[in-house]
Amino acid sequence: MAKEVTLLGFWASPFVFRVKVALQQKGVVDYEYIEEDIFNKSPRLLELNPKVVNESLIILEYIDETWEQNPLLPRDPYQRAMARFWAKYSEELMAKAFMALVLKGEAKEKNAKEFAEGLEKIEGEFKGKSGLLFAEGESNIGYLELAFGWILYWLPVWEEAGSFQVLDPQKFPVITEWSTKFVNHPLIKENLPARDQMLVYFRKVSEEFFTLFRA
Repeated sequence: MAKEVTLLGFWASPFVFRVKVALQQKGVVDYEYIEEDIFNKSPRLLELNPKVVNESLIILEYIDETWEQNPLLPRDPYQRAMARFWAKYSEELMAKAFMALVLKGEAKEKNAKEFAEGLEKIEGEFKGKSGLLFAEGESNIGYLELAFGWILYWLPVWEEAGSFQVLDPQKFPVITEWSTKFVNHPLIKENLPARDQMLVYFRKVSEEFFTLFRA
């Protein structure tokens, strides 16, 4: 009998990680997972997703609407809208962080600086507030926790792999606290890619992309 859900993904992707955790949060554990090579996409993946577009947030909303138990988005309409706003904002920041990972010199510094400014906006907005993250309690992982997950786990790996640093715990205490809660959550912990393997992979990505940009 065919499984109800099939997930095509890549082990080091923060986008695929989001979907995996969301499915488990909903109690959907009996699904088929197919590992994909993002640099040599199969015909099946190209047919399903022909454009280079980040669709994982849309998938999270689809999951939330399909399986009603354990809601990912807040019930309150205003809070739900704000969660979507900050999730979209974090996606825009991701491009800056990735460029800081793969570029060198002034271009790296420029992207790292712009990324830091974006993080400062998040820190300032949520500092001293009950906020949207972990608003339902530390036992619940929701839409915004998953949207911000790349900052909370992937970013420190990118910083080390790309030899740049933005996420200073003294400068960003709120985000640092979120990070601790995030990586120690049982559901998150069991799905996180191994840090040492991620570091090797993203060091390789950094060098290969820099070579490509120089060509």
